Amino acid sequence: MIAGVLFAGVIFGCIGSGAFIYGKKRGSGRHMVMGAILMGYPYLIGDVWLLYGIGIALTIALFYV
Repeated sequence: MIAGVLFAGVIFGCIGSGAFIYGKKRGSGRHMVMGAILMGYPYLIGDVWLLYGIGIALTIALFYV
């Protein structure tokens, strides 16, 4: 369980930092906010399935909303 949480935190943190950097270069506040949320939410969620579910939903929202 701990390894799954750590892996999800690294994966979604990398996606979030990429989105934040992209938003900063392009001046897109939406990408910056979504990137910051993707980087920060793994610190607040402890359940593995909930962590992956929220992360996937936020990543999809980042690209399609």
